[in-house]
Amino acid sequence: MINALPPVRWFREFGRPPRILGLDVARALAILGMVGAHIGETDSFDWFEPSTWTSLVNGRSSILFAVLAGVSIALMTGRSTLPERERIPGIRLNLIGRGAVIFVIGLALEMLNTPIAIILTLYGLLYVAVIPFLRWRPWQLLTGAVVLALLGPALLAFLNAVMLHPFGSGIGFVLYGTYPITVWLALVLGGMALGRLRVERVHTAVIALGVGVGLAVVGDGLGAIGQGAGIVGSSSGSITGSDSLLGAPTGWGDYPQALAETDPLGAVLTAVFAAGPHSGGTAEILGSGGFALAVIALCLLLSRPLRWVALPLGALGSMPLTAYSAHVLSIVVIGGPGTFFSSNAFWAATAVGLLLATTVWSMFLGRGPLERLVGRGAAAMAAVPRR
Repeated sequence: MINALPPVRWFREFGRPPRILGLDVARALAILGMVGAHIGETDSFDWFEPSTWTSLVNGRSSILFAVLAGVSIALMTGRSTLPERERIPGIRLNLIGRGAVIFVIGLALEMLNTPIAIILTLYGLLYVAVIPFLRWRPWQLLTGAVVLALLGPALLAFLNAVMLHPFGSGIGFVLYGTYPITVWLALVLGGMALGRLRVERVHTAVIALGVGVGLAVVGDGLGAIGQGAGIVGSSSGSITGSDSLLGAPTGWGDYPQALAETDPLGAVLTAVFAAGPHSGGTAEILGSGGFALAVIALCLLLSRPLRWVALPLGALGSMPLTAYSAHVLSIVVIGGPGTFFSSNAFWAATAVGLLLATTVWSMFLGRGPLERLVGRGAAAMAAVPRR
């Protein structure tokens, strides 16, 4: 068997420990879900209408991607063992290098001028933002995630209101864009906690499934209460949007009237109860974060008995940056720069194409090309300078 052909070796060895196949499967679902969110034709979700269930990909897929990022960071920095203090400087540089390359890839994809809100720029930033939390224990990570989830959206909405919708490239990117860092850092910290808790164990996956379902129920319940009470509407726009008030009355004399119009209390309540995709509300973080946790747990549990079926998904999930970038590039190739179109047929074709291409690549070439690039960037950043 030593001289077995690459496909034979791949089927026998891919996804075996120390690699965790279930996590690769969950990453693949996140990628395919984001493809659907970008180009799929979906209706408003209704539990009693299976034909609308495809709308679950909206918002939830990117949140699943963020939680998995946290799990990956935990695994690469010691798994269930906290990294030793003497290793921290090297780990910091590794994460900075990794984040920088991902950030540049995100910028390149944004230059393609698609209507997609590229997640990779913030994704790269998150690799730097987690550095202060590398030696936090699971309970500390969970506490940080809960505090950010409960207070972050309300605080951002309050500041947005009392400062009369501030704007700028920095806060637009980090605080009030499609991916506010308070929301996404909460999800990454939650993922890091899961990664520190021996995520490969069945016991951990079962507990994560129960917790995930519970959080999803709580979050969706908050969202339903908010809609029923008229606190939030049915739209899915961000509650932290930073529309400028240029041209509106300014200065202390006009401030009371302008403040009344921004309605800080109403903004805070909306931030708590907003559950729509990319709304950035506490209800969305809890509901969609719980959904992501449940999906990860199910993938961990089912990938073992269904290993042969899961292998193509595992191959796709082993190179998420490459697959995500190929999807964005395909939109430009098919429709041209600045185009927008939706097609479930193209969604299906993209899914099949990605599964086939990544499986063949993984069989014969191993790591994805962009994953190799990120690894080299991280290694170069962490390398000891030559004298």
